[in-house]
Amino acid sequence: MSEQPPRRPPVVGFAAGLLVTMATVGVAYAVAGLLTVDGTVARFRSATMDAPDRGAVDGVVTLVRTTTVLTAVLAVAVGALLVALALGLLAGRAGTRVATWVVCGLGLLAGCGALALVIAQRFTPFRLGADERTAAVLLNALTEAYPDGWVPLNAGLSIGQVLGYLVVAVLLALPSVNAYHRQRPASRPAPRQFAAHPVPPR
Repeated sequence: MSEQPPRRPPVVGFAAGLLVTMATVGVAYAVAGLLTVDGTVARFRSATMDAPDRGAVDGVVTLVRTTTVLTAVLAVAVGALLVALALGLLAGRAGTRVATWVVCGLGLLAGCGALALVIAQRFTPFRLGADERTAAVLLNALTEAYPDGWVPLNAGLSIGQVLGYLVVAVLLALPSVNAYHRQRPASRPAPRQFAAHPVPPR
């Protein structure tokens, strides 16, 4: 009688669902960025009509568009990875749990870095020389050009990302998950037995 595989703990399903939710939110945020980038660029150009350095304005616009596209591509790649990890967790693959811990660690670092960047841009006063005031004006104009609530949304998503990865990592470290994600040998089918036939005498 073959040994029954351990039953999947509910926390594994919750962790997998949280990963899928994070992937969905990340892709939705990237799509929202792609849909709003044209309006952001238009408002930024309108606010910097009097800027003497038009090359700097064009450079900021190029940077915004490039960053938005790269963010969307990265969000799709990370989303696909999180979904793959969620499926691996549900299937009880041992290596998936370790890979998820690694991704959670990287996600925690990225989320904390993004949150620190948002806070620095929002609350740190500029101390610039006379030759850097143009860059400060362009940066302030760009911040105002984003849709209403965009900066708080970035901060909220960064906090949610940090908390989400932290919760997933803690859930996968619970003792009840060890039995489900330990390496289980694949069951082999029993060898087929053939009935012996007597050999007729010659």
